[in-house]
Amino acid sequence: MKRGIAVIIVLALGLAVWHERVSLAAFPGILSAYSAKEYCSCRYVMGLTASYCQGYVKQYLPLSGLEDDPVHARVSARGLGQGATAQWTGARQGCRLVR
Repeated sequence: MKRGIAVIIVLALGLAVWHERVSLAAFPGILSAYSAKEYCSCRYVMGLTASYCQGYVKQYLPLSGLEDDPVHARVSARGLGQGATAQWTGARQGCRLVR
């Protein structure tokens, strides 16, 4: 009886994962893009310190890299094998993802 319930639960989980496969595949890119954009906004739009902004964008899933280039007002984030870069474009436009 318990084995049958376990098999049904595993099959239901497998079906749920299969149904959401497109969303799950997009998640690694979303993590790095969100982190780069939020850090850029925190740092260059709000003008807060680098240490504060690092804590602000900290996620449950850790980033493998977060690089701040203050000379060009550009931030690159890398996590779960994907990377993204955001750059401050001006006081009226704020930050935008560039790749």
